[in-house]
Amino acid sequence: MTRIEVVAGIILYKNSILCVQKPESKQQYISKKFEFPGGKIEAGESHTEALSRELLEELNLSTVNQSYFLTVVHQYPNLEVTLHAYLCQVDSDALILHEHISRKWLKAEELGTLDWAAADIPIVEKLMAIKSLDSIGIKAKK
Repeated sequence: MTRIEVVAGIILYKNSILCVQKPESKQQYISKKFEFPGGKIEAGESHTEALSRELLEELNLSTVNQSYFLTVVHQYPNLEVTLHAYLCQVDSDALILHEHISRKWLKAEELGTLDWAAADIPIVEKLMAIKSLDSIGIKAKK
């Protein structure tokens, strides 16, 4: 069984959260599913270094700050993923999709309307349970 360690950014802008959609894949369990952007941690990288690199590569996006939110371990049919999620603020919603096929900016209470990759679902559930983004330690820019 292959095991990978990845990071994901919960990107906050004006009280909305960035959701990105994966392209079609031969692995049906992730094909066209929504996820929080991020990727694999390379040798020698910290979680936050890996997240900054991945967000720049995938979205041409730089974050203002990052703060730890949740770690999820999920078993897919051929892969075990350890996913470290971080809250990240951005100063603008301008980005370029290099690897994803669509994006949506949603309020926390709207996150359940999307078809999420299974590893991201615990993050979605925790975000939806929070009364206000301000209460999780990062004030969303108005």
